Amino acid sequence: MEDKPIPKPPRPHWPATALLRILAPTFTLVGLACLIVFTLATVDSRHGAWAAESAFDKLREQALAEIPDQQDWSDGRKAKYLESQAAELGAPPALIRIPSLDLTVPVFKGTDEIVLNRGAGWIEGTAELGTTGNVGLAGHRDGFFRGLKDIKSGDMIEVATLDGSLIYRVSEITIVDPEDVYVLAPTPKPSVTLVTCYPFYFVGHAPKRYIVRGVLEDGQPLMSGLVTDQEQNHNHKQIQIP
Repeated sequence: MEDKPIPKPPRPHWPATALLRILAPTFTLVGLACLIVFTLATVDSRHGAWAAESAFDKLREQALAEIPDQQDWSDGRKAKYLESQAAELGAPPALIRIPSLDLTVPVFKGTDEIVLNRGAGWIEGTAELGTTGNVGLAGHRDGFFRGLKDIKSGDMIEVATLDGSLIYRVSEITIVDPEDVYVLAPTPKPSVTLVTCYPFYFVGHAPKRYIVRGVLEDGQPLMSGLVTDQEQNHNHKQIQIP
């Protein structure tokens, strides 16, 4: 009598509802893990933005609270700086820092007399602060920008805003006429152009303009709200500094 093979028991058939009951805890754990990762990423992003904003606020408060080094300022500019403290300009949207000159300057929008007595002024029609394009900033030669007489090629210029800081390196120092507004025109690379009157110790209205051009260092992420060369308004007839 031949031995017959023992038949294998049939595989159990799992109804769909049973499979779902078995896999439900796994799906729940995967969902919770995804939620935790998303929450941590959001918190980290918000914390980074908060930390950057907090650092800028601290730097700005320090710049506004400290009396700037006025050793090289003219007596008239010192007096006007004190007078400007009575004006309400609001918080400056940016700061310029030039470590080689030990210089930190608050930047306000516009270039009227009050603004330039309080700090540096963003030249309207140039690229917005913290963006690409050519950002034009003006200051008085007998005040905040007197130190530019000692700046050198390669020196660092930092423009700090709530969005972060951009680092530029001085690439060019020139002396031009007030009519030479091409220095404020759009540039191939993101740039900052510092403008003041020249000569620095001239009595009366100085006839020339002292131009310091800084080019953005490579590898830096640009800010949001970028201004293209085509959008940059360039209708200046003269480089006016009150």
